[in-house]
Parts: sequence; structure tokens; C-alpha cells
Amino acid sequence: MITATDLTLRIADRVLISQASFQVNKGMRIGLVGRNGAGKTTLMRLLSGTGIPDAVQVEGQVSRSAPPGYLPQDPGEVDPEQLVRDHILSVRGLDVIQQRIRRAEEKMSSETGQAQQKAMERYVRLDQEFHMSGGYAATAEAAQIAANLGVTTAMLGQPLGTLSGGQRRRVELARVLFSGADTLLLDEPTNHLDHDSIMWLRGYLQSYPGGFLVISHNVKLLDETVNQVMFLDAMRGAIDVYHLGWKGYLKARAEDEARRKRERAVAEKKAAALQAQGEKMRAKATKAVAAQQMLRRAEALLEETQDSGPNEKVARLDFPKPLPCGKVPLQAQSLSKSYGSLEVFTDLSVAIDRGSKVVVLGFNGAGKTTLLRLLAGLETPDTGQVIAGHGLKLGYYAQEHETLDPTLSVVENLQAAAPELDNTGLRSLLGQFLFSGADADKPTHVLSGGEKTRLALATLVVSGANVLLLDEPTNNLDPASREEILKSLASYQGATILVTHDPGAVQALDPDRVLLLPDGEEDLWNEAEYLDLVEAD
Repeated sequence: MITATDLTLRIADRVLISQASFQVNKGMRIGLVGRNGAGKTTLMRLLSGTGIPDAVQVEGQVSRSAPPGYLPQDPGEVDPEQLVRDHILSVRGLDVIQQRIRRAEEKMSSETGQAQQKAMERYVRLDQEFHMSGGYAATAEAAQIAANLGVTTAMLGQPLGTLSGGQRRRVELARVLFSGADTLLLDEPTNHLDHDSIMWLRGYLQSYPGGFLVISHNVKLLDETVNQVMFLDAMRGAIDVYHLGWKGYLKARAEDEARRKRERAVAEKKAAALQAQGEKMRAKATKAVAAQQMLRRAEALLEETQDSGPNEKVARLDFPKPLPCGKVPLQAQSLSKSYGSLEVFTDLSVAIDRGSKVVVLGFNGAGKTTLLRLLAGLETPDTGQVIAGHGLKLGYYAQEHETLDPTLSVVENLQAAAPELDNTGLRSLLGQFLFSGADADKPTHVLSGGEKTRLALATLVVSGANVLLLDEPTNNLDPASREEILKSLASYQGATILVTHDPGAVQALDPDRVLLLPDGEEDLWNEAEYLDLVEAD
């Protein structure tokens, strides 16, 4: 169980949450919702006990009956040499004994005589210890969870350092679900999951015996799994708790917003009348005290009714007008890439014509992100070459936001992308992406996934790119911001290479070609044939 009491969160002079109290208890399946940047990820990090950035000021208390299972948006630092299987098992401490068993097996096969006998005795003892602790059943359970999330048996034997961002995310989710924690904290758990894995996750959460708090922009997941909703209202710095399912919450919240507007309108009308009367009476010395009381009463009326605030803003995004370039601004010839013994793809060639639209499809681990990184010049192919055509100007959006420097502030990251803009121009552009005032000076490492997405997209807007490499650009975005990106994607005149699990993003792009990995086969885009593969990959 997790209990928050009189919780207040601030970043600089901005109050994210004011004096909120709530619980996450057994049987509570809670959806945490609110616009991007409202503070959902910051709140979840605080509840998890893994620490929050220094820039966040906290008042109040958070208590936990046991460590929760926490899935952050961005996978943390890990030992790149650790095997996937060991990483998942380590959440229950089973990896250590498995490593000792493997060392005993190696000595049994390499030693002779008395040393071999000792190794055999050690193996028998360790094997019994592993069996008694439920290790074999747990290993099978971990493998089953992993398989349902698209982590294959072969992948379990790979070092973590060989995985793509999407694969790492699946592994971390499998680890959290395998943890056996009484309480789960899941921040965008469907990111990088294919359709079948999302379906399985829905069923898992529906029958989960403990409690969980989930942040997700996947409406179906929320609709089918949660029995409560916590709405973090960024305008009021308040958390409204609705003890209802998703559809009930939507109806109740709409009614609450309408009620607040009515109450505010009535209060403003009464306050205006009191203020007008008070101002008239103020001039007369005999009625000065009464006038002052009326003015104070007008102020109290406005304070007593909650201002619903202005309509929530949406980031305004216009991809850049592409700079002039040659007929074929980017091409790759005979690319091959491997990570150790893991071969990603071989002899892959592709030519990107001026203004062409290409969607890249393939199962997780087929090399989609690797291809974009090779084209962006962030990795070097084992064989082959990437050829920049005349006038090439690349814009790269990385799914893990690697293009952002976490040590810089928001405005400093944009300045690095657009050194020609002065401070006023930088802040004006950031305002379009909902970074106004002090938010523009926030350290990048404290941003939520949605805020990082907006900042990364802002750096693309100033790039003047004529070829965009987009890797899951709609992840972590609220529906309104996602729609804005899709409109911009549809109107962009330059060339685009898109990697996504979002069918809506593909439809907005309206691609003319599809590139299938890992084989590197190209085909003309056919929605009837290929759209279903977008979520399935």
C-alpha cells in the first residue's frame, strides 16, 4: 500500500500539486491522467521512492508498506553485459544463485579429479537451494511473462547492451510484472508493445490481485482495467479522485467542469455587483466601513469558487519548410550491422528521394531504430555506407530522446539546435510548445516523457530539415498534442522516414513506400495490406 498525506509538489514558483491526500491499496486499479507536463511522471517517481530531481520541492508525506514495482518511461542505467534473463530474475534475487550454478557447471566440465568432485557437490547443493526457493518455477514464470510481452527465448540469452530501446522497455516491463510487488506503478506501459502484447497486458491488469497506478494514453487500456481515476488538474494544482471506471469518469468530470463554470459565472456576477456598490459607497465617509466590507465580500466570493481556468493549451507544431536539396538527398548502400554475435540486418540498401514518404515496418529487434541511427550518423555500419546527397539537412527524432542534452536547460537545448535565434526568439518558440516563463529554464533531466517529446520536436521545427527521421514521435503525448503532430506530419513537404506503432501516424504520413526489416525489402504502400502490421510489429 502507498499513502500520500498533504502532498505538495513545486518546481520553482509553479505548484504542480497542492495538499493532496490519497492511497493506492489492494484492489485499487487507478488511472492517473492529466495533460502533458501536469506532473504525473514526477508524482509517480515520488511515490516509487526512487528519488526525484533536486529542482522539485516536496512537502507532506509518502509512506509505503513495501517497495512497489515501478516502470519508468525511460529505462535506467544497467550493466550492458548482464543477460536479459538474469536482469529479469534479479528483481527477486534469483540471478545470483543462477550465476553460481553456471560457474559450478563450467568447473564440472573443465576440472578433473578432486576439483571436479567438489564442483559436482557444489552444483548439487546449489541446485537444491534453487529448487527449494522456487527458482525453477519462478524462471518458467519469468519466461512466460517475457514471452507474452514479445521477449523471445533467444532474447533472454542476449546481453542488455544489444537490445533496442523498444526491447529494453519490454524487458523492464516483464521485470516489474515478475517482481511480485503488491503495488505497481506503471508509466506508459504500452509504449513499444505490439497489439498482441497490449491485449495480454490488459488481461493481466484486469486480474491483478494487488493495486496499481497507471499513466497511459492508451484509452482502451484505461477503459478495460481501471476502477478509479485520479485527474491531475494542472490549472488548479489539484488531484480530483473519481471512484468510477473510465467512462463514468469522463461523464462525471464533464459535469464537474460545467458546474465549476456555472458557479464561477454566478460568483463573478455577484462580485461585480458588490464591487460596483462598494465603489459608490466608498466616497461617502459615513459608509466607508460598509463599502470596505462589500469589497472584501466580493473578493471572498471569487476565492470561494474554483476558477476552471483557461482552456488547456496544445503545442503548436509546424515542421520546417525544407531547405532545397538534390533529387536523392539520402541513400544507404549495402548496410550491415551486428552487435556481437547478434546480426541485425545485412546488405540493406535504400534511396530516399526528395519529398518521399517511407514507413519502416518490422518486428521489435528487426533493426528499425538501428537503421535510423545509421542514417543519422550516430552509429557506424559494419559494412556499406550512408551517402549524403546535395543539400542534405537531417532532422532526427529519437524515441529515447538521446538528441537532448540532460545537463542543459530547456532553452539551452533549443539554443544548441538554433544558435542563430536570440533569447526572445527562443522563448517565443518554446511558448508555442507550452514551455513558458520558468518552464523554459527547467533542467531537461526533470522533464516528463511528454515534455521531452515536445522539446525534441521543437528542435526539429528550427532545423530546416529536408529529411526527417522519426522514431515513435507520438509516444508519451496526450491526444490533443498527438493530433497536432499528425496534422503537421501530413503537411510536411520534405522527405520522411517513419518508425511507429501508431496506425494514425502512418495514415497521416500517407506513405508512398514501405521498407520491411530485417530483409530490407521495399514495396509500394498499400493500406489494406500493411496497416494492420503497424500495431502487430
